[in-house]
Amino acid sequence: MASGASNIASNRKALHDYHVLERFETGIELRGTEVKSLREGHVSLVGAFAQIKNGEVFLEGMTIQPYEFGNRFNHDSDRPRRLLLHKREILRLKAESEQKGHSLIPLRLYFKGRNVKVELGSCRGKNVVDKRETLKRKTADREAGRAIANARRR
Repeated sequence: MASGASNIASNRKALHDYHVLERFETGIELRGTEVKSLREGHVSLVGAFAQIKNGEVFLEGMTIQPYEFGNRFNHDSDRPRRLLLHKREILRLKAESEQKGHSLIPLRLYFKGRNVKVELGSCRGKNVVDKRETLKRKTADREAGRAIANARRR
């Protein structure tokens, strides 16, 4: 995580379901009370994905709950939100996402200074064997860490 960046939400399920090939930092276009709702942590990235339409990248499926004190100026919680990228980055993402099995998945949402940023991953789906392998590796790492900690105590 970059210095000065504070995490709002992360998509842990994406790391379980996908191999992350490349990561991109993008800005996001927000309206009205969405930032206030983000500051309170009322956001979900589960099931979110990015699509490229007419040369622009849109984040679909991300839910930002309406701000509690927002009255009539509140935002629609499930609307598609535009991601802010340079043209050459959009063309590169489009080429990668058109490959079979590749998707654009938001991995993390965070504040960088006063701006909200999205860490977008170019991902390839895992199959069941890959998921089992990842689980075995995590379990082995955890057990090794415990063994080292127990050895230090003695």
